[in-house]
This record gives sequence, C-alpha cells and structure tokens, in this order.
Amino acid sequence: MYTLMGVTGKVGGATARALLAEGKRPRVIVRDRAKSESWAAQGCEIAIADLDDAGTLARAFEDAEAAFVMLPPLFDPSPDWREAKAMIATLRAALTRGAPKRVVALSTIGADAERSNLLSQLGLLERALSTIAMPVAFLRAAWFMENAAFDLASARDRGVIASYLQPLDRAVPMIATADIGNTIADLLQQQWSDTRIVELEAAERVSPAAIAAAFSKALGKPVRAEAVPRDQWETIFREQGMRNPLPRMHMIDGFNEGWIDFADKGANARKGSVSIDAVIAAMVEGTTTA
Repeated sequence: MYTLMGVTGKVGGATARALLAEGKRPRVIVRDRAKSESWAAQGCEIAIADLDDAGTLARAFEDAEAAFVMLPPLFDPSPDWREAKAMIATLRAALTRGAPKRVVALSTIGADAERSNLLSQLGLLERALSTIAMPVAFLRAAWFMENAAFDLASARDRGVIASYLQPLDRAVPMIATADIGNTIADLLQQQWSDTRIVELEAAERVSPAAIAAAFSKALGKPVRAEAVPRDQWETIFREQGMRNPLPRMHMIDGFNEGWIDFADKGANARKGSVSIDAVIAAMVEGTTTA
C-alpha cells in the first residue's frame, strides 16, 4: 500500500494517476470526503486527515509500504516561518507514529540555498525529516511549468505575459507536474536504506521567451514576454494582498542571479520528458499532460 498526500493538487494527483496506471491502488489522503469520490471510484482507499492533526495523519500512514508527503504551497509566510514549522512538526510526528516503511517527500530546487528565500521552507522540511527512523528520499523538483497558468489570461487576451524571471532569454530549470508524479511513483516502489536527494528538471531548461513562444504556438497568435522591473515587485505583490513579499522576491532573485540551481549532476539527477510546449498546449486546451 502506498499512501499519498496532496491528491487534490497537481503533484499528488499526478502521482496517484501514475500509480493507478500501473495497476496500484493507493491510499489517498483528503481533508474533505466530498473531494474523494473520483478517487474512490478508481479503486483508491480513502483516508480523511489533515496537517493540523497528527493523529489522523499517523493512522493514514500506518501499514504503508511507502508514503508520499508534501507541504501545501505557502506563498506569503510569516517572517519566522511559523506556518511551515507548525505543519512540519505535525508531519514529522505523524510519520514517527504511523511508521511507513519509506518516505518520499516533495522538496525543491533551492532547498539548500544559503540565502533565505521562499524555498527555505522546504529546507526546513528536509532538516526535520532527515532524522526520522525510516529511509527518506527528498525529490528536489525544479520550477513548475504549470506556474505559467497565471499568464494564460493575459497571453490570450493581450498577447503579453509579465515575467519576473529575467532576462527574458535566460533559461532556468523547470519541470512538468506529470513528470514529478511519474518520478514520485517510481521512487515509492524503490528500496533504499538511507537519506536520498533526487534532483528533477526537464530535458531542456526554459526561458520566459520560450514560455511566450509556447503560448503563441498554442493560441495561434503572437505572444511576447515583458520583464516586470525589479523596483516594482514589492508594490505589485503588496497590492495583490501579500503581507511579506520579500521571501518570494528573494526566490525570484535566486533564479535570475543563478544562486538557486541544482548541485548534483550525477546519478541522482533525473530528467523529465514533458516539454513546455506540451504543458502550455494542454493548459490552453483545458486538459492535463500525461
């Protein structure tokens, strides 16, 4: 039995679909039973649990051959990371009590960055889970290609996407969530005895200009990328409702300046197969990449 968190989101959902395609019937964790119906119809076992209750989460991990765990995205954290720290403490306690045989945890490129930024939350996760009793694999995934969904309306309506990644021709590590799900499904079925770090990015790195070109191809109309000036970021983010935009700004700086990148180019570095063109095309069509 494989227990999965996050199945109502893109990564957990992609992982569940990958396991189902292999004939596995995972146990999926949901907060709301109403959101479990489609998974139950596909033969999944349902566990109702949440990151605010270590007890119910521990029961979901019991008797699992392996468990996939993740933190929900938190784009506007408190300066002291209190929200992430609380969820990490609950997750660690639940894993300790539930004792799955192995754990695969979604981490990120930049989890090991020395400079504080939005991705430092996953560095905290790695440090907390690296000392639990069972073997753990941390999947450090690149920038999600699906983040381009925020640009779909502007690309379609105005033929422009606003880019915080810059310069516009600078390619950075990205990955499709379908590739993340496939990789997690593979890791869950592997055997190992220590703490592992696996790095995952697409076969080719992606620039904002390439994202615009992918939108242009999918929409059948010209689309261009425009760089958002750095001195406007904080104002824009605060106008969007963020209280603490600096971690997000520092994360983007890390990609733009190159201090957020992958370190391991060896056996633990993996490449995905889904391209930015395929992700954007599916986004425009309202479908999901496989």
